[in-house]
Order: sequence, then structure tokens, then C-alpha cells
Amino acid sequence: MTAPAAPADSGTRTSGPLLLGIRHHGPGSARGVAAALDAARPDAVLIEGPAEADALAALAADPRTVPPVALLAHAVDDPGRAAFWPFAAFSPEWTALRWALDRDVPVRFVDLPAAHTLAADPTWGDGEGEADGTPRTDPLAELARAAGHQDPEQWWEDVVELRGDADPLAPFAALAEAMTALRERDGHGGHPRDLVREAHMRLRLRAARKEFGDAVAVVCGAWHVPALARRTTVAADRALLKGLPRAKVALTWVPWTHRRLARRSGYGAGIESPGWYGHLFTAPDRPVERWMTKVAGLLREADHPVSSAHVIEAVRLAEALAALRGRPRPGLPETTDAVRAVLCEGSDVPLALVRDRLVVGDALGEVPPTAPAVPLQRDLDRLRRSLRLRPEADERALDLDLRGTTDAARSRLLHRLRLLGVDWGAPAPGRAGTGTFRESWLLRWRPELHVRVAEAGVWGTTVEAAATARAASRALAADTLGEITALAERCLLAGLADALPTVLGALADRAALDTDVAHLADALPALARALRYGDVRGTDTAALAGVATGLADRVCVGLPPACAGLDPDAAAAMRDRLDALHPAIALLQEAAPGPAPDPSAGGEPAGPAARWAGVLRRLAETERTPGAVRGRAARILLDEGRLTDDEAARLMGLALSPGAPPASAAAWVDGFVGGTGGGLLLVHDARLLALLDRWLSGVPAEAFTDVLPLLRRTFGAYEPGVRRTLGELAARGPGTARRPAAVPGFAAAPDEERAAGVLPLLDLVLGTEAAA
Repeated sequence: MTAPAAPADSGTRTSGPLLLGIRHHGPGSARGVAAALDAARPDAVLIEGPAEADALAALAADPRTVPPVALLAHAVDDPGRAAFWPFAAFSPEWTALRWALDRDVPVRFVDLPAAHTLAADPTWGDGEGEADGTPRTDPLAELARAAGHQDPEQWWEDVVELRGDADPLAPFAALAEAMTALRERDGHGGHPRDLVREAHMRLRLRAARKEFGDAVAVVCGAWHVPALARRTTVAADRALLKGLPRAKVALTWVPWTHRRLARRSGYGAGIESPGWYGHLFTAPDRPVERWMTKVAGLLREADHPVSSAHVIEAVRLAEALAALRGRPRPGLPETTDAVRAVLCEGSDVPLALVRDRLVVGDALGEVPPTAPAVPLQRDLDRLRRSLRLRPEADERALDLDLRGTTDAARSRLLHRLRLLGVDWGAPAPGRAGTGTFRESWLLRWRPELHVRVAEAGVWGTTVEAAATARAASRALAADTLGEITALAERCLLAGLADALPTVLGALADRAALDTDVAHLADALPALARALRYGDVRGTDTAALAGVATGLADRVCVGLPPACAGLDPDAAAAMRDRLDALHPAIALLQEAAPGPAPDPSAGGEPAGPAARWAGVLRRLAETERTPGAVRGRAARILLDEGRLTDDEAARLMGLALSPGAPPASAAAWVDGFVGGTGGGLLLVHDARLLALLDRWLSGVPAEAFTDVLPLLRRTFGAYEPGVRRTLGELAARGPGTARRPAAVPGFAAAPDEERAAGVLPLLDLVLGTEAAA
């Protein structure tokens, strides 16, 4: 439409600037903008966007700039205060920007400067930082309701996206008229800041007309067109802008994703189906046929049997549905219904894949390296390129072998970024924290991570320096011992040798002051794992080993008294601590084994493991210790070979004696045979099973209902086969529960020489020989 500088009621006049009211990220609007600009050939193009972006406009013409991208503005003094202005290939603003740059036509951004936006409110518009300026009144919903449609998206597709007008200005004229009526009816009805934004747009429009004349085109949200066409005074507009707060801001281009353009991501100006809209923009001819071909290709990659006949039938069904529903062409609802019925054979499972990968899409844009960036972002980009790590919008797995130089460097980078709050990667479940030379990660780059990088820039100009400074700061500010031990572990994972002295100093100070044995016990496993990580990564961990050994000594001294008189919940928590402490002590024994034993004295190696064994034996034999802790201590000693079968049977007999309270006895049973391997222990040790069977048979009826939930939890965790075998053994009675000494067809004792033949193959599979 051609809008005048005169009052809005003369909107039929053809003089004045060309006001093109669009819907953000609408492919029909984008095609209309391109056609209108080709027809009008303006001398300048004005685009809704932060005024400071004028200096960055030329980067959009760089061939290395691939949409979707976004303008990112952040406050220099507080990078967390940031806003985005996203652009997709099918965004009308992007179309106008590229049209002007490709023809050397001056282009200006005319919206309120980001300096005002971020100073007033860092979450302008939608609460997520995207500066969309969504009005309070939803104009599309109002217009759709007036036309008798309940679905604004479907109405918009019918009247704009799926129709082809000979006159490219017709939709703009109709939208401008409708928006004028809506604003007059509701008395503006938009966001309160719209009045300020529109005042600034009018001032920029006046300046452009003064510079270029009336041959100026403005591309902005259709909601703002009536305000730009309305005549006001310069003084009135400046009065609205007077006294606005300002912040020092920096702007750049950053990659964006289709997923972040979707409304479901929380983006206020988002659309339901960015992938579908991108398809409509790039495939104006035969869009349904091309779409069904895309869907078929995706489903075939996922091993779904889809043939050309399926595609033909899906297209026919989509066209038939459009005709039945009175639509000009098949839209997304029709194509989705056809895909579900024909290509997915009625199943919503493969349809969910289509929606995620195609309807929404996972496209990730690119920006040229010449775009402005904080020094930390520059260093991250350099490291990313050298390590061949490419940001991707879709989640992908990354397996690392830390024995390799490149993979070790990748691991350090990802761990350093996590310390800085830039969660590009997350350790994959089941592989993290094993202390081995392998790591698994799940990587996904999200646009908002650019803001996190900008925020982290206050800690340093390189990733290593920033992570070191951040770790030291967190160590000094930590409130608990567990926080510092976890931080020490993360520093070793990230290879931050310069941060360790500060972290270990804070750790030693906190450990010396903390008298709670539970805190010390909870902190030790992380330290032991850190020692193992340091060993794998070739890091000097001598200082950390000294702190961990001292912590282990204090745990060994304080644990037995701390276990006395615990209630059932506290006893269960302490039992879990034993499970965590035992492997930690074993790792610590490898790192700090202590002096060699005297062979003539027949002693075992001194060190944390020996002291820990003494603590466990004391816990297992002390009557004041809760049953759950006594049982678990006895089980650990038995598994380690530090307790004979006769001793285990004696301890069980004492715990399950007639004088023991049923609840305490049941807790001992849960501690002893609960967890991994407990069922097999009973299967293969007839004496322990007989003791347990005799105790269980003698539990008084009035006490049985109290101990039943605990016993059910204990035995319910066993594998079905183990439970079945235990039931069969118990059914034979206590006199027949003993298993034969040898199974027919097998030797009574294992042949160790033959068994050793598998060790070379096992070393090859596990990589232990290479690791050694």
C-alpha cells in the first residue's frame, strides 16, 4: 500500500512513503514485500529493528551469512540484559534487507534503539529477551474471529500464504485498513511501549524523507502502519522519547534456529510451523508435492517403508481435504492429516518425527567471522574450529577417548564451558563420572548461549582464563564443603591447574572447620573421583591426594560414633553413604597407598583401605549401630574377602536372634542382602539362606506386617530368575536348602589356568593393556 504523510483517513492516496505492513516471519508477506519493492523501486528502505543495527546491515550480504540469524544486543556492563531480533529466510524484514543490499539501496533500522530497550527492561516484549513488541491485542485472532474463523493460523494461511494476487500491494492495503479499524475500536490496544517505539519510527521516517524524498519504503509490523501514517508533530514525538533511560550496548549477528522461532519455545512473535513456512517460501510451485517428497525422505531414513505410490496418494488426499474444507490450497492441517493417514499408516509416532524435524525444523544459521563479538566468543570460535566441533541445533552424541590429544582437548573445552555456565554439552547418562578414559556427551547449541558467552566475558578474554577465574571465585564463595569438592573435581576435568591451589586452599579451610561427619563423608567421593580423573588426564594431583587422605582419616575416626542412635531414615542415608564411600576409599588407596607392609609381619598394605576395613568391622560388630548400617558393613566386608563365610553366618545369626527386634532385624537383612548381588549371595550360600528362612518363619504375626514393606522392597529388587530360585530353595525346606558341592558336568573347582586364557582378549576389549 502507498500511505501518505497526511492523516490516516486519506489512505487511498498514492503519494508519500510506501508503508508495507507485514507479519513477522510470514512467507506470503515476504514474497509480497519483494514484489512491492520490485514494483516501487524506492530510493531507501526502512526496516523495523534496533536503530544501532545500521552499522551491521552490510554483514547480511556476506555470503557466509546464512539465515536464520538474529541481531543480538546486550548491555556492556551487564551482558545478561540482552534482546534478540530474529530473521529467517522467509522473514519479510530479511527479504527487504537483502533486496536493498543487493541493489546498493540505502537501508536503515528505525525501531527504538536497543540502548533504551535494555535500559528500560531487558525482557522487552515476551519475557524471553526477543524484542518482538507483541501487542496486547492479538490482531490476527481479532481479524480471524471477524471473518468467522476460530484458528488465526489457518485464517492467515488462507488469506495470505496460500493465495496468489496479481496485485502485490492488495494484501498490504487490506491489512492496513483492518489494523486501522482495530486500533480505532480499541483505543490503541497495543503494548504501552508501542507509542514510544512508533514515535521513534516516525522521527526516523521524517529524517529519511528529508534525505531521500518520498521514495522511501518502510517494512514494519502491520500493527504499526496506522501510527506511521498518522500525522503528528516533531515536538510531540520527541516529548514521548524525552527522559528515556540509556544503557551502553553492543550489537552483533548471531546464529538462530527454526526451533527458537517456534511459538512453543516462548518467543512472543513466534509461529507454529517455521519449517513449513520455510518450505512455502522456497517452493512456491507445487508446494504440496515437494513437501510430501520431503516427508517420504525423512521417513525412509527412519526405516519406515514409504513408496512413490504413498506420496502420490498423500498428495491426492491433501488436495481432496482442501476442497472439502473450502480452502484455496492444501495447508498444513490438510498435509498433516494426509501424512498421518497414508505415509504414517494412521500412527502418531512417525508423525511426531515429521512435526519435529520438518514442521518445526532444526535449521541453524551461520554468521561470518567478521561479525563483532566479545573476545571470549572469538577464543571459543577459534577453539571450536581447531577441535572440529560444529555447533548444531539438533542434539547429537559425542564419544571421546581421552587418550587422544584432540578428544582430551574437546573434553577440557566442554568442561570449561560448563563451569562458565555455557552448557553447549552435557555428560551423557550412564557414562559420566566413571573415571575411565572414555566420556560421552550430548551436544546442542542454542542461540541464547551467545548471551551466556557474553556474560562469561567478564571473567576473562579466553576460555581457559575465564574458567580459571570463575572457579576460583566460586571456591571462595562456596557455602558448603560439598560445593568445593565438586568444584575441585570439575577443575580437574577441565584441566584448570591454575585454579586448583585456590580451590584446594578453600577446601582445606572448609574441611578443617566442618565437624559434621556426614558432610565429610559426602565430600570424599568427589575428591576420590577427581584423583582418578587426574590420573587419566596426566594431571599432577599430589596436593589433592593429601587433602583427600586427611579427609578420609577424619571420616574413619568420626563415622562409628556418628552412626550410633540413628533413626530409620538417617540410618538409610548412612547406609547409602557407605556405598559411596567404599569405592571412593578404593580409588584413594590407588592414589595414596601408604607405606609398604612388612612381609615378615604378615601384615597387609597400610593406607586408607586398611583403616576403612577396620571401620567397617567395628560398624558390623557394634550393637548400637542401626541394623541397616551393620548389615551393609558386613556385606561390604564379605564381598571384599575380609569376612569369612563363618563370620558372616555368625553376624547374621546375632542380628536375627530371637531377642533382636523384628524391625531392626529386617533393616539388617535389607542392608546385608539388599542391592546388587544380594540375591545371588543367598542362592549360593545355603547357611545364610537357612538363617534368613528360620528368622522369617519365626517373626511374630503382630510384627510381620511392620517389617513386610521393607522386606518386599529388599526382595522385590531382585531379578525374576533370582526370586524364582530363592522360592524353589525355600520350598524344599530348611533341611534340603543346601546345594550340591558341584553341578553335574562341571568340575568341583575352577580351572584357573584355562580361565586365564581369556585375559588377553579381555584386555583388548576393555583397552586396559593400551591404557597401561
